[in-house]
Amino acid sequence: MNPGFTKDNRQAGDSYAAGHSKSVTLIGLGPMGQAMARVLLDRGYAVTLWNRTPVKVEELVRQGAVQAETVGGALDANELTILSLTDYDVMYAIFEPASEQLAGKTIVNLSSDTPANARKAAEWLADRGARLVTGGVQVPPSGIGQSGSYTYYSGPREAFEAYKETLEVLTGTDYRGEDPGLSMVYYQIQMDMFWTSMLSYLHALALADANGISAEQLLPYASATLSSLPGFIAFYTPRLDEGLHPGDVDRLAMGVASVQHVVHTAEDAGIDAALPAAVLQIFRRGMDQGYAGNSFTSLIETFKAAKVRNT
Repeated sequence: MNPGFTKDNRQAGDSYAAGHSKSVTLIGLGPMGQAMARVLLDRGYAVTLWNRTPVKVEELVRQGAVQAETVGGALDANELTILSLTDYDVMYAIFEPASEQLAGKTIVNLSSDTPANARKAAEWLADRGARLVTGGVQVPPSGIGQSGSYTYYSGPREAFEAYKETLEVLTGTDYRGEDPGLSMVYYQIQMDMFWTSMLSYLHALALADANGISAEQLLPYASATLSSLPGFIAFYTPRLDEGLHPGDVDRLAMGVASVQHVVHTAEDAGIDAALPAAVLQIFRRGMDQGYAGNSFTSLIETFKAAKVRNT
């Protein structure tokens, strides 16, 4: 029989949580949420679960978790609730019917969303008496509980510190500040770099394949290129912080010629050239803005100019 909480047996749930020094509620059981639940159970935590698709709870219940039959019951079980959802809109949909149970709770939302939505959610929960700590997990589900993994956190420091020990069961923690949007700023920055880098790898692999080069053959060369990036980033960092883009090492005009060659090579190979063509368009915008003799890093001013136009 499922020992889940209902309105009538909520006191039993409270007793269950009180009997454990380490106790947490987890809502959302996609691959990430399931990985978190398993790690918490393995570390001796009393874990209360709720998921919109109850079947995902069954295996974890067999491993020792407790299923809450309602969101309210899940919230009542513990002061700390960790969310692993698609986005923050799902949080509203789940919590709205149980708003009265939010008072006095700390919500750690590890769902991906925008910084603006994280700040809005913090206000929404504060209006209902709850504290929000936001988090951006920097590993896939397989990295949960593994050394070297980490998560960006932001929000009330007191709330973060109160549950840091529990959060560090899942991953290492990197607290970024009181602003609840900061964790999402750092997280989305990482996603910006990750997806554009991986997409460029796939495009390069398509170009390689069109020329009879396999992924295995390309591997050491692709790895060498990506491994060189930290050195470039380190070199340009102080210049970027000072807003300096001298053309002493590279010039944007040279970059335009280089990217043009990439576009033409892709077209000659018969593969989609949209990705390098988009890069070429950005380089040409920088040229039009007068940066031809400057470093390609002057393109950051092109990106910033878009913000001015949109305000």
